[in-house]
Amino acid sequence: MAKRKWEQNAVRHPGVEKRAAARAGMSVHAYMEEHKDDPGTAGRRARLGLRFEKQAAARKRKRKRS
Repeated sequence: MAKRKWEQNAVRHPGVEKRAAARAGMSVHAYMEEHKDDPGTAGRRARLGLRFEKQAAARKRKRKRS
């Protein structure tokens, strides 16, 4: 069975988290950490962003080992 690449379709509005963090005067990571438990769209975007950060870090560690 082919592996699904759902990540490409998960982000509907790229840059929204970055703009919201800038308005709040925070870093993107800090903004997402603060809003990860929120209900609705803001919380969903924050949780997805944190997940993507973890995946990127894992890929970086994997490349470093090779």
